[in-house]
Amino acid sequence: MKTYAIAYLVAGLTFFLVDVVWLYLASERLYRQHIGHLLADSFDLMPALLFYLIYTFGIVVFAVVPALKAGSLITASLSGACLGLVAYATYDLTNQATLRSWPLVVTLVDCAWGTFLTSIAATFAYYVVSRVSGSGSMTS
Repeated sequence: MKTYAIAYLVAGLTFFLVDVVWLYLASERLYRQHIGHLLADSFDLMPALLFYLIYTFGIVVFAVVPALKAGSLITASLSGACLGLVAYATYDLTNQATLRSWPLVVTLVDCAWGTFLTSIAATFAYYVVSRVSGSGSMTS
């Protein structure tokens, strides 16, 4: 249980901190420019917090745990990338299919970002947990 708690904390903090930097840098140039008319006037903290808590659970369950069982950093990285692509594509493609003006560039950039970020969070969580617990192979 301690292993999963460490994985959750590391994956969540990594995902959140890197995402905050991305959102700060990309907000004006990507989101405000292309979908500014859809953005709320103020930020709603509760849904954002719930997203990070639930998504971190997904990273641990679908990427970190399988990687720990396989003893494979590559499994963490690839499983994280797959989860990120599926999750972000689900959101963006649904928006593109149902909203009047959801730009393709937002979908493409968001999907690439979700793939990369989720892979990084899963990989780093696997790395830390495998070092702390002394299990897991760093070569495969």
